[in-house]
Amino acid sequence: MALRPVQVNIKALDDAAIGRFWAEALGWGLSSEAPGVSNVEPGGDFVWPDPAAVCIDVVAVPEPKTTTKNRVHVDLATTSAAHQAELVARLRSLGATPVDVGQGDVPWTVLADPEGNEFCVLEPREIYRDTGPIAAVVVDCADPRAMVRFWGEAIDWTLCEVADDRAVLRSAKGVGPYLEFLRTPDAKTVPDRAHLDLLPYTGDDKAAEVARLRALGATDLDLGQGDVPWTCLADPEGHEFCVLGRA
Repeated sequence: MALRPVQVNIKALDDAAIGRFWAEALGWGLSSEAPGVSNVEPGGDFVWPDPAAVCIDVVAVPEPKTTTKNRVHVDLATTSAAHQAELVARLRSLGATPVDVGQGDVPWTVLADPEGNEFCVLEPREIYRDTGPIAAVVVDCADPRAMVRFWGEAIDWTLCEVADDRAVLRSAKGVGPYLEFLRTPDAKTVPDRAHLDLLPYTGDDKAAEVARLRALGATDLDLGQGDVPWTCLADPEGHEFCVLGRA
């Protein structure tokens, strides 16, 4: 049994506007499965779910983002210094704004989408040459080693790197973005504005998968979701995530 990350869920006051931003930012398509939900995923022959891409699901909520930095964000890949500069300029024309999160003098650029969700445009790095537009989904945490132990058991991705300050997973098929856990000094204080959604494989039992996650240290969350086909949980450091029903 195993689960696979299939999308980053982002809460927004205006799901359609934020969905359009991310679709244009990534060069992906935009659709809506229901009012208040905007789906951003690659076009062409892509059929969800596929490890070649972790998609973005924007869901409307009534509460605006607080000034607290999100503890989950995406890093965007670039292929050259010129590409990085062009992408930053294009994102700013779409409504992104520069953000100072204490990064100092670094080769990447920190921006926020039109509702304040932070993300990074990375300088070209060889490791991200084949990830697609999203290089990594990044999770701030206190203990990367402990986090990767949980997530390495929770999902079917392969461990690529582990150290005191950083731990990394990627699909065993060697495609799509990385999942990275970065040690940060700040603690989690507010609910995550962005989180991962996981999906069981066809034939696997969702209830059994949720029970397995609880045994690994996940805890149940009541976010007022009511009777829904997904299950809301939190990892051992309190990051929210959802286990979806079957595709």
